[in-house]
Amino acid sequence: MRGILASSIGVTCAAALALPLAPPATAADPGPAPTAEAATRAAVTAQHDVPGSTQSLPLRPLTRDRASGSAVLGLAPRAVRHFSLLGVIWDDPADELHGRVQVRTRAAGTGGWTGWQDVETHYSDHGADPDSAEGSSDGVHGATAPLWVGESDGVEVRVQPGPGAEEPGAEEPEGGDHSVLPPGLRLELVDPGDDTQESPRSGPMSAEVSAASAVNSALAPLGATEIPALNGEQTREELLTLRGARLTEQQRAKPYIGPRPAVVTRRGWGADESLRETRFVYTSKVKAAFVHHTASGNNYTCAQAPSLIRGFYRYHVSSLGWRDIGYNFLVDKCGRIYEGRAGGVAKAVKGAHTLGFNTNTTGIAVIGSYGSKKPSASAVKAVARLTAWKLGLYGMNPRGKTYLTSGGGNLYRKGKKVRLNVISGHRDGFNTSCPGGKLYKKLGTARTTAARYQGR
Repeated sequence: MRGILASSIGVTCAAALALPLAPPATAADPGPAPTAEAATRAAVTAQHDVPGSTQSLPLRPLTRDRASGSAVLGLAPRAVRHFSLLGVIWDDPADELHGRVQVRTRAAGTGGWTGWQDVETHYSDHGADPDSAEGSSDGVHGATAPLWVGESDGVEVRVQPGPGAEEPGAEEPEGGDHSVLPPGLRLELVDPGDDTQESPRSGPMSAEVSAASAVNSALAPLGATEIPALNGEQTREELLTLRGARLTEQQRAKPYIGPRPAVVTRRGWGADESLRETRFVYTSKVKAAFVHHTASGNNYTCAQAPSLIRGFYRYHVSSLGWRDIGYNFLVDKCGRIYEGRAGGVAKAVKGAHTLGFNTNTTGIAVIGSYGSKKPSASAVKAVARLTAWKLGLYGMNPRGKTYLTSGGGNLYRKGKKVRLNVISGHRDGFNTSCPGGKLYKKLGTARTTAARYQGR
């Protein structure tokens, strides 16, 4: 799979820092000091730093957990190349990380270290369906959720095994030894790169950039950085152009569709189109929308949202081995909507967002963590505007229900027909806390508002 690119993954074993910091409660001796050769290698690497890359650092034993006696893995404080987003991955995507992942990072601008931050360990529910070509590829890895930390140049991490960090609302998994961490644990440090370098706004476009833009050619000119909003009448006229042959007489006479919202294209947020697989994968229709949160924290500005999306994209492709970013759309806390997986925003692009229910659905991720924090009114409104238009293209009522066939998961066996809301939360299709309790409670508002936008 093209997602695992050797050129995009730099393994950096940089010098451990002598820091005036108290050791973590479960940490032990940080280990021997690095050799002069290692320090020199780190310095040379820094001199040739290229924005837009991933550092992959293997985790090693730090100490043993006092309660279980199992090894606590991690990394002692160390200098690294600049990065802004991180996550922990492991070899087998079928394995679960039962335990607690905590990190501290050093801000590149001030040199100040953060306190310990928890990384969401449950992320297997975001992904391609188990038996799909994308989900069963040899290059796919298990992973935590990504965490946005801002531009940083130092990191410390510890991974403590045990069932104590189970996801809120999830049932205790049966069987297995939770004191054993999955093999191949690595810390991924993602530099999302600079948008002007990753996706130039001028000059000739590559074949990959042209292809990603051409699938939206009915909506915006080739190379556009944004698909503009339309009013209601313009949207209804466009519906007849896009899907006229598939509409019933009743749908032609009175189409229920919300005005098309503005959507920032992949070129607009600076996607490096050389990372993803070149082909696009489609399903037959869009019968439902699953709403997610990215679980990446809320410490970002809306101006930084394109950087976060580039980070998610690199993490999904270069670290997790997916063919492209998993979500079909993303929404920031200011209510701006972004194109996710390539293939065309008006088309039924198959994503990797709701394990077991990626067929005939679209995945919308609100950037942030909404377990204890309420989503902004702007973000909820954007979800309503987007679903009113996207579901309207396929004749779906946002306040209605529909049947989907499960591709397999921890709530529904493969092949089972399930009746779900046309606008559902991730937890409706998989036993997970996503999209966070606070965002999940707003889905009723999104359904009602979306139906109103459709004229129902």
